Amino acid sequence: MVKIATLITDLFEDSEYTEPAKAFREAGHEVKTIEKKAGTEVKGKRNEATVKIDYGIDDVKPEDFDALFIPGGFSPDQLRADERFVKFTRSFMDAKKPVFAICHGPQLLITAKTLEGRDATGYQSIKVDMENAGAKYADKEVVVCQNQLVTSRSPEDIPAFNRESLNILNG
Repeated sequence: MVKIATLITDLFEDSEYTEPAKAFREAGHEVKTIEKKAGTEVKGKRNEATVKIDYGIDDVKPEDFDALFIPGGFSPDQLRADERFVKFTRSFMDAKKPVFAICHGPQLLITAKTLEGRDATGYQSIKVDMENAGAKYADKEVVVCQNQLVTSRSPEDIPAFNRESLNILNG
């Protein structure tokens, strides 16, 4: 069983959290949510999902987790304004732990300055940002880089995103 840290706040893309989290749990992995404060609830941008937060960012260390999951929507853009979340994200990339980011999720990776030389994808509107951050952007449903980083573009790509993320988790 792998313990997965999930960085999430209000206005996340509902299905980009719910579907991967369900797939990870069904495969026997533990999915824990992290925001500014434990016990609060965050809502998806489509009002289809409400998520209870397990931990506040100040209550966790990257060493407590085996992998990182960053759902898209407006959540990553909000979280990257807080250096604590950026530092947390950077530590997973630096430690070569698995990182799964979908849609706008790579915005945290951009701010953490961890995409240089990496193969990756993301939502079309952040393509230039990813390229400016040094990523080798590919317009594909899923991109796996160095058997560590899994990125996808949109909710339509969730099946491929889940498949490749689980390949790494179960690998």
